[in-house]
Amino acid sequence: MELKTRIARDLDEARRRTRQLLAPLDETRLTTQYDQLMSPPVWDYTHIGVFEELWLVQRLSGAPPMDEGLLTTYNAIDTPRVARGRRELLDPARSTVYLDEVRRRTLALLEEVDLENGDPLLRDGFVYELILQHEDQHQETVLQTIQLTPGPYVAELPPLPEGRPVPADMVAVPAGRYPIGRDGHEPYDNEHPRHEAELGAFEIDRFPVSNGDYLRFMAGGGYEREELWSPDGWEWRFIFGIEAPEYWSRDGDAWATTRCGHRLPVDERLPVTHVSHFEAEAYARWAGKRLPTEPEWEVAASWDPVAGRARRHLPRGPLQEVLRDVERQEPGEPAAARWAASSCWATSGSGRPATSRPTPASPPSPTPSTPSRGSGTSSACSGAAHGRPGRASPAPPSATGTRA
Repeated sequence: MELKTRIARDLDEARRRTRQLLAPLDETRLTTQYDQLMSPPVWDYTHIGVFEELWLVQRLSGAPPMDEGLLTTYNAIDTPRVARGRRELLDPARSTVYLDEVRRRTLALLEEVDLENGDPLLRDGFVYELILQHEDQHQETVLQTIQLTPGPYVAELPPLPEGRPVPADMVAVPAGRYPIGRDGHEPYDNEHPRHEAELGAFEIDRFPVSNGDYLRFMAGGGYEREELWSPDGWEWRFIFGIEAPEYWSRDGDAWATTRCGHRLPVDERLPVTHVSHFEAEAYARWAGKRLPTEPEWEVAASWDPVAGRARRHLPRGPLQEVLRDVERQEPGEPAAARWAASSCWATSGSGRPATSRPTPASPPSPTPSTPSRGSGTSSACSGAAHGRPGRASPAPPSATGTRA
């Protein structure tokens, strides 16, 4: 596909998804700030347009801003999150008119610019990819805000897609030197440059830890056994009385969770989410494993041993079948794929062969991930894990459980 055609298609796809996420919210919920760490959703919506106008209209054409005041109100530095609910914001209808006009100018300029003229901003569509990633990022932010917004997001949450049963085993990653990071412009520059990492052999769970796995950890005294926790983690758990993942609450002898404003029984098939790094560490120790390093996760999730390279959008490492094919497991099996956005895997291995395989699966990760283009909204409300006081920094976006 010709580059400009692909850029126009991707811009349209991202915008349609943003509007799909916002569509169920009425004007009150769009314009209200429910948490000082998050913006009113309409602020994120208009900010997406202001950022696009700045880079794809003003910077590329030299045109003055359509409204000088928007550059301050919707600038993340000039208007920090804590203040956004007190600023005079465009209402949703006016925001839509503004975004539509920005997009009209963006597409007109796209027809005129030369993407091969050597300008680093334009070369290979760099600045357009920046804008796409930025909108994807704010879709994640909107999902987090939705989780914190009172009342049901939609009348009924969509059912999980069907899948096929697969073994909940571990997969081996051999020792070796693996390229990680990237020189291309698609990731942000904190993934640059491409370089090699030396990894010892390890094994990683094929699936993220499920709610069912985590319930067994809890039933086994996971929150009462100090030996499973780091000193800082145990102090945090004790001071704040943490006894379950964020948004979980007791329902008689069982546990319920709140997702997108719906209080539901904890589904044992889904990946556990909204846990801190401390909780992930404790679970990993209980499972006889450990949390992964970032290079281990990146190699396991993206390395294609056949092609000899990493793939960005379709991981083909040891976890490739999970992320590509499995949408939902049969009852009793860990759930994966769409609902695994903020979960982790467990691995085993610290540079020497594993000698035993503990029955419990992998450690969880609380990190919500931005939905990638094409993923739709099926992972909605998997984010927003900052509600508890003193919450620890998130764990890595996957977990490897070392067998000691």
